[in-house]
Amino acid sequence: MELEEKPKYGEPKKYDPTFKGPIQNRGCTDILCCILFFLAILAYIAVGILAWTQGDPRKVIYPTDSRGQFCGHAGTPLENKPLLFYFNIMKCASPMVLLEFQCPTTQMCVEKCPDKFMTLVKAYSNKNDFDYYKNFCQEGVTNTMGVPQILQLKLCPAMLIPSTAFTRRCFPALGQKGGVITVGNNSKFDDGTGNMRDAKDLVDGVKNATVVIEARQVVMKIFEDYTRSWYWILIGLVIATLTSLLFIVLLRFLAAIMVWIMIVLVILVIGYGIFHCYMEYAALKEAPGANVTLQDLGFQTDFAVYLQIQQTWLAFMIILAIVEVIIILLLIFLRKRILISIALIKEASRAVGHIMSSLFYPLFTFLLLTIVIAYWAVTAVFLSTSNEAVYKVFNESVCDYSRTNCDPANYSSSDMKKQCPDSQCLFAFYGGETLYHKYLIGLQFYNVFLFFWCANFVTALGQMTLAGAFASYYWAFVKPDDMPTCPLFSSLGRSLRYHTGTLAFGSLILSIIQIIRVLLEYLDHKLKVAQNKFAKFLLCCLKCCFWCLEKFVKFLNRNAYIMVAIYGKNFCTSARDAFFLLMRNMIRVAVLDKVTDFLLFLGKLLIVGLVGVFAFFFFSGRVKAFENTAPSLHYYWVPILTVVVGSYFIAHGFFSVYAMCVDTLFLCFLEDLERNDGSPERPYLMPESLRKILNKKNKSQPAQ
Repeated sequence: MELEEKPKYGEPKKYDPTFKGPIQNRGCTDILCCILFFLAILAYIAVGILAWTQGDPRKVIYPTDSRGQFCGHAGTPLENKPLLFYFNIMKCASPMVLLEFQCPTTQMCVEKCPDKFMTLVKAYSNKNDFDYYKNFCQEGVTNTMGVPQILQLKLCPAMLIPSTAFTRRCFPALGQKGGVITVGNNSKFDDGTGNMRDAKDLVDGVKNATVVIEARQVVMKIFEDYTRSWYWILIGLVIATLTSLLFIVLLRFLAAIMVWIMIVLVILVIGYGIFHCYMEYAALKEAPGANVTLQDLGFQTDFAVYLQIQQTWLAFMIILAIVEVIIILLLIFLRKRILISIALIKEASRAVGHIMSSLFYPLFTFLLLTIVIAYWAVTAVFLSTSNEAVYKVFNESVCDYSRTNCDPANYSSSDMKKQCPDSQCLFAFYGGETLYHKYLIGLQFYNVFLFFWCANFVTALGQMTLAGAFASYYWAFVKPDDMPTCPLFSSLGRSLRYHTGTLAFGSLILSIIQIIRVLLEYLDHKLKVAQNKFAKFLLCCLKCCFWCLEKFVKFLNRNAYIMVAIYGKNFCTSARDAFFLLMRNMIRVAVLDKVTDFLLFLGKLLIVGLVGVFAFFFFSGRVKAFENTAPSLHYYWVPILTVVVGSYFIAHGFFSVYAMCVDTLFLCFLEDLERNDGSPERPYLMPESLRKILNKKNKSQPAQ
């Protein structure tokens, strides 16, 4: 007798008259991973407490003088001295500044920047001038000390230059007159040693000193833009929320019409984008300097500059044209399958209509994610600022101890000072060599890893909760009478009570892959300097493989959570059952479920496009009606980008409910086809619209 060959992807589901949807009698799953997750959370809290006790965010906010003190910090002796003054800004021209982010010159906190040219030699001969000069000297300078002694002890700068405050630092007030660089309206200045120097000599020093804080200046401008436009951004996000909600409500009653309207509008919105980019491109044809390439222009902190060159609009136009062509081709090839997807979306609309609370569940997920992100960000800031002040030897001549650690308290009497008389012990950066500081990078790594794990856990909880609620809708023979009273809360309770370990297990797998991707990006950043083509190729392949793996695991996890929500089995068993069920129906998965996802993506794209176009015309001042209403901004793209990104997340939040509903109904629909045959004893539970498209029908009950 020959053995029957076992099916490749498992046995199809058998008819079970007792099966009424999500199993109520279930036990806890993946308990070991649940314990591991709670232990990891406790350790995460300990890391946060340790970081908060050791960290000091003031190091990020306030400029630091040569002694490691904060300029302008309330409650300190330097409270009324908010500005940082450089003794000799020209020393900032050293290439070491870019490596160590610290100028090899004394820096001190001052009340205001110098506003006149003055040398120590000239100021010393006049009491009033010398009293003014001492505002920019360290403590200990007296009228009885001679100029050579003051300079030898490096208590005062050799000269003062008219300066202006820029990001809490004093920089020379450079200008230009007749094509010649000036400082304080003069093209030359006395450097304090009797030599006359050109004002252009200050440029490199200022450039290197500002390279560290240019990013901060951009951030400050962006922050200022947010303070001026936050209420308009809020209005834009409210519009996006109302548009998304309206779209969902219309889908409930007019699914077929809304899908086709959505498709047409997406094509029209992208088409308008292409037309607008072409008009901007054509308008810049005659503009002087508009033909500069992006490569020649380089990085500019004022991003509005990029909109003044043709190549930017040409790039936008090409990208939008490619997206338009891809969408049109996909719609042509999938036109027959769109009808089935519309039927599935109709059924999803009915399910959402019966469980209206599901539309607001993303707010709960968003709240949890906000807590996770806030905890991670605060911990990261405190960890990064929990270092101690490190002082190094800075010198002008050759010195064996150059850039070595030193102690400013007794440096004047140390051997290093004796061997290098012109050297100084100055604050360099924040670091440390204690056991805590040695493992600081590990704590940062743990912070990132737990952030991924917690964020994935919150997302997984939302997916399982919605899956359980929508599964109870599908398998209810009489809707909504056979459904639980509060399906969403019942499903949430089951997920947390029985399947916390399963959620933690699936999230852990995904988090490990994501942290590996982060490490690969870090390695790629580090190896950019090395011109090793093989290493670059290998990293590129690894990044591509792990990106694909992450997408596959997300897909597998999502379907596994649906099976867990229905049957209450552990993660591995549920993942296997979901995978085999999908593989037994591979063609339906490829042509039905993914088409539905594509249509929902078009819905998100439409909402983002409509709100984005409105935000662009409002904030850019292109419409005369809004010229006096729109706020004056440094970068008008800041609120536009914020509204666009925010609109996407809002639309994604609403449509994620639909997407989860569709995926759940789709798996239930596949099981329905395997469990039932349409006979009076085993009728299909799928909606009549789907039965008609698939040529399936329930046979009539035989007459008695």
